[in-house]
Amino acid sequence: MKLTFIGADHEVTGSMHLLEACGKTILVDCGMEQGQNLYENAPLPVKYSDVDYILLTHAHIDHAGMIPYAYKYGFHGEVICTDATKDLSNIMLRDSAHIQESEAELKNRKGRRAGKSEVVPIYDLNDAAGVLEHFVGVQYNAFVDLADGLRIRFIDAGHLLGSACIEVYITEGDVSKKIVFSGDIGNDDKPLIRNPHYISEADYVVMESTYGNRLHGEVYDHVSDLARIIQETLDRRGNVVLPAFAVGRTQELLYLIRHIKQDGLVKGHDGFPVYVDSPLAVEATAVFHDNLKDCFDDETRALVEQGINPITFPNLHLSVSADESKAINFDTEPKVIISAAGMCDAGRIRHHLKHNLWRSECSVVFAGYQAAGTLGRVLLDGEENVKIFGEEIRVRAHIEMMKDMSSHADQAGLLNWIEHYSPRPARVFLTHGTDESMETLSGLIKELTGCKVEAPYSGSIFDLATNAWVKLEVPMPIPGTPAAETKDRKKKEKRRKDTAFDGLVAAYEKLRVAVEANKNGANKDLAAFTSQLENLYTKWMR
Repeated sequence: MKLTFIGADHEVTGSMHLLEACGKTILVDCGMEQGQNLYENAPLPVKYSDVDYILLTHAHIDHAGMIPYAYKYGFHGEVICTDATKDLSNIMLRDSAHIQESEAELKNRKGRRAGKSEVVPIYDLNDAAGVLEHFVGVQYNAFVDLADGLRIRFIDAGHLLGSACIEVYITEGDVSKKIVFSGDIGNDDKPLIRNPHYISEADYVVMESTYGNRLHGEVYDHVSDLARIIQETLDRRGNVVLPAFAVGRTQELLYLIRHIKQDGLVKGHDGFPVYVDSPLAVEATAVFHDNLKDCFDDETRALVEQGINPITFPNLHLSVSADESKAINFDTEPKVIISAAGMCDAGRIRHHLKHNLWRSECSVVFAGYQAAGTLGRVLLDGEENVKIFGEEIRVRAHIEMMKDMSSHADQAGLLNWIEHYSPRPARVFLTHGTDESMETLSGLIKELTGCKVEAPYSGSIFDLATNAWVKLEVPMPIPGTPAAETKDRKKKEKRRKDTAFDGLVAAYEKLRVAVEANKNGANKDLAAFTSQLENLYTKWMR
């Protein structure tokens, strides 16, 4: 009954945990690292061919993106997830495989001219197609038995269509334990999908901490905010470019734009065109429509029952082919362009940025988290020049951020989620967050609940049966990253402190020699010396 922490430990991508119980070897998520990699991950201590199940919390690539890789290297067990996650994974993993192949081919074209060896994609479309045959979809709240003494259940996490927290019930001999993996906990009152559901009991909780050190702040009117940006940009005869995750955020934006058009919030540009330039987003939108019954909130379902499609409207264009995508940038009519990837690190969005970033009349609008090291974060941080496809682009477009559209719960939401546990868990393990977010959230959870809270590093192993650590790893920051710089700074600070303390000890030794040397001194001098020492003692012991 052991839990090994592998990925997204003190980082916000690459989620992966290894659970060994009741004779079964299970991965909870199998995610890809995205953006800047801060810490070295411990290698998986088992072969992929020995993994019996992968339990998938949701279809985002940082939780699901390495499942085809696992298949490539021997995994042939079942991937268990909700029905909607299965449907979304079918398109997202194929798309990810296509990206791996395309990027490898691009590198190879350049590499051949330089005489470099061939780059092999980490997995390909055959690997994605193969592992998708092993996906098993289940309903929310339904118990699934994996083995004698091993049962699971998926609870709506409110983060993405089909997203779930996973309850795992384990009995070995006379020891029974329940562990909950939070996955990504959703933000309240998001468009389309339901709010996160709460769980009331567990012995252990593995909990995300993405926004553990921040509050989303005031509730923003995203419809009005987006309408303002569109109005100002179209008035300048520019394009609104929206980098957006193809699954989830694109559909939310379509929902907002439908409101804007329906209520006439953009004046003087009746029927302005909107392009969704992502084959993945087009397919995902169909999946959203097919899962109305199980995943959508009451407001959205009410629209559907009135015969209103909540994510479509007049003059919406869905671009699938490469030719359709290229044509968008040769059309001079001001427009809204929604394209993936959401952090601008791959996909068609980079082409749209290349054609629009240098134009002062245009706007680039971010509607989601931008990880350190991604082009999206660079633009948000105010970089004046960026390179796209090897070409230097001057950034003149208006860079906007739609505040707090995050699909992640903020600090208050995370605390509310953990506070619902009664009795309190024996331990809470924080994952999927930065050092700062984990440190802040850890202190608040301890204060609020009294729970023992820990944030283990990759490679740490915990025995669930005995409630004790088998192995606690130390951080292994990657050289050149902020984590490594912080570690080096702390070492230097410690060395400085050690050096200063050594000096204090040396001074004390000199003082002791002085005391002994004055053993036969005059009473008046000894009294003055004693007074000086007592004053020092009083000063430094306050």
